Amino acid sequence: MARLFVSDLHLDAEAPQAIEQFLEFLSTHAAQAEALYILGDLFETWIGDDDPEREKARVCAALRELTSRGVACFVLHGNRDFLLAAGFCERTGSSLLPDPVAVELGGERVLLTHGDALCVDDHAYQELRSAVRSREWQRRFLALPVAVRLQLAEHARAGSRAHTARAVPYIMDVSASAVAAAYRATGARRIIHGHTHRPGVHELLIDGRPVHRIVLGAWYEQGSYLHYEDGRYELRELPRPGPSARPAG
Repeated sequence: MARLFVSDLHLDAEAPQAIEQFLEFLSTHAAQAEALYILGDLFETWIGDDDPEREKARVCAALRELTSRGVACFVLHGNRDFLLAAGFCERTGSSLLPDPVAVELGGERVLLTHGDALCVDDHAYQELRSAVRSREWQRRFLALPVAVRLQLAEHARAGSRAHTARAVPYIMDVSASAVAAAYRATGARRIIHGHTHRPGVHELLIDGRPVHRIVLGAWYEQGSYLHYEDGRYELRELPRPGPSARPAG
């Protein structure tokens, strides 16, 4: 059976078409798979496992329906939903994986990651990432009232859009040196990641060894996923009527 990979869905109430397309994806393509891997940024924001948004609750319920059918669902944190925790897993039947994580697919070692940790040239973002991933920062944030966390999340979204708009384009992509280091450190033959919103397949040589890097697409204009079965990988698009452009990040 197939294994499917998605990333950067950025689901929230302001993008109802993306939500409906993902729910359809879960009930069709994913329902026929062995496993679904969500490599970060399932949601545009996630203020904690008590996030009250109704549309997010619909997504969680649909994931629970998927896992109740016997389809395994694995989730990595993204830069927008790094507060997903045990409550989310209980609601959805999903399992959170560390980032990065190595898996075996067809006898091949494959490294899965959201991808933001590979964008080391964006120094301002890396400093922010280090701060918000700390236990102390998260403890303080989650202790705030829901209304305050919602306001702060909206403020953070605005700040992210401003940072993306003024950033030099290359720093928003992965660093070649960081990618090479990841291959060397893990012995992986393939890396699958999202975050950069630049879908594609890259063939590389690392120390004379052929390797591949597969980048997943974002769901702003259309849906997309990576299909793996019997040693073959294929990026597939899910067209959607009435696209609305969004920034990367």
